[in-house]
Amino acid sequence: MRLRMKGTPYKMRWRAKELSLALIILVCTTIFILTWDRSPTLTSTLPSKNQLQLSPDIKTVPVDPKTHVKEDISTLTRSETVNNKEGQHVDKTRSTNTAKSSSDFEEVTIQKKEAAAKHKHSPKREETNVIESGSDSKLIAETNNVILRGNTSEQEEKSMEHQACDYRKGKWVIDDRRPLYSGHGCKQWLAPMWACRMMQRQDFAFEKLRWQPKDCEMEEFEGSKFLKRMKDKTLAFVGDSLGRQQFQSLMCMITAGKNSPDVLDVGKDYGLVIPPGGKRPNGWAYRFPSTNTTVLYYWSSTLCDLEPLNILNPQTEYAMHLDRPPAFLRDFLDRIDVLVLNSGHHWNRGKLKANKWIMYVGGEPNTNRRIADMGSAKNFTIHSTLKWLNSQLPKNPHLKAFYRSISPRHFVNGDWNSGGSCNNTIPMSIGKEVLQEESTDQSAANAVRGTRIALLDITALSQVRDEGHISRFSLTASPGVQDCLHWCLPGVPDTWNEILFALI
Repeated sequence: MRLRMKGTPYKMRWRAKELSLALIILVCTTIFILTWDRSPTLTSTLPSKNQLQLSPDIKTVPVDPKTHVKEDISTLTRSETVNNKEGQHVDKTRSTNTAKSSSDFEEVTIQKKEAAAKHKHSPKREETNVIESGSDSKLIAETNNVILRGNTSEQEEKSMEHQACDYRKGKWVIDDRRPLYSGHGCKQWLAPMWACRMMQRQDFAFEKLRWQPKDCEMEEFEGSKFLKRMKDKTLAFVGDSLGRQQFQSLMCMITAGKNSPDVLDVGKDYGLVIPPGGKRPNGWAYRFPSTNTTVLYYWSSTLCDLEPLNILNPQTEYAMHLDRPPAFLRDFLDRIDVLVLNSGHHWNRGKLKANKWIMYVGGEPNTNRRIADMGSAKNFTIHSTLKWLNSQLPKNPHLKAFYRSISPRHFVNGDWNSGGSCNNTIPMSIGKEVLQEESTDQSAANAVRGTRIALLDITALSQVRDEGHISRFSLTASPGVQDCLHWCLPGVPDTWNEILFALI
């Protein structure tokens, strides 16, 4: 009995300790549970199936292998690169990468912050290394339409991309989706003398080529997108016959070469009518009623003002005012939203003599021998006109102005009137890649330097396309005379318009 009573306090103290310990454990467990969801340390230390899920900031994007695009032409044995010096070509061994994906689509995860950081310097279509299942070979898959979460709008992203993109660098690739219109079908806008499908030519591989910029992806041209972008606006080409080719190319591209009876002829609104005794007007203007979009061309081969010295004499000479822009620009500039100027091939003595043009400066016949030189006269005129245009931009803040670099000629063994020819019909046989840092047309680059006028640089990318000219297939040329200046349409000028579309 004493033992039992003597031991009772010890048991009570032991049970009290057990209860205290249990209470402590209960409190700690409660605190642990309450803080479970709040502590990233706790959640990261335990495995969970939730850890395999993608973060909300990660998107999975299907990869389009773009099987319709072929990078090389099987008939070629070499490819060449155009370097900084004009006309210099360096042999480059062609490598063929045969790669196919193990599935039609690959999942590509792109972290929001990393993708956003790369977006300013990378093309919209990114190249992603994909390792094929069961193989150590790395494959290249192209990712289209990468969706990034954030506050940057699609238009802002496109603007950033275009600013970073150097469209003059790149290469020509085969694209089975080309051409963008039919040379047979676009009869409403395309002059027969430039529609090579209507001539004796039998090879049309040149129609399948697409320009691929080196470090970016060029926006796909669509007529509906162009009209939407140019809603209630006017685009004007002012220049020589190469400018007219670009104008006709754009009209065919917008309409996809289909007959469009709804398009309105509004040439009268811009004074583009056939003058008395003339064969054709000095240009054309057409309006698309669905979006109130106007596209026009005005012929001004030298981009200076031409004034008849005697309006009563059909055989009169013309004052060629080197220091005055064309009257058409002075009269209608405020109605133009996108302006593309070009000049170049009419600056020779033969053209001036045939057209009865006399150089004037300051309202008087030019007596400055330094300006009288044809190259100097051209530079003087272009600089003068672009300087005037640049001074007008603050008054016309809606206006985007471009000066297009010169379109290259490809005469071999003579000129147009001395047996020169351009008989090559194999695409990219003199090169397909352009990597030069500066424009091939330095006079054009110098003319826009220091102005708000952009250079539409198409010279080098056109230089490697000697097979794209009308050549000996012209319907109007004299026997033995080839046209190695103008281009077959569809053809190279379509690319000039694709670049222009991307820039506007």
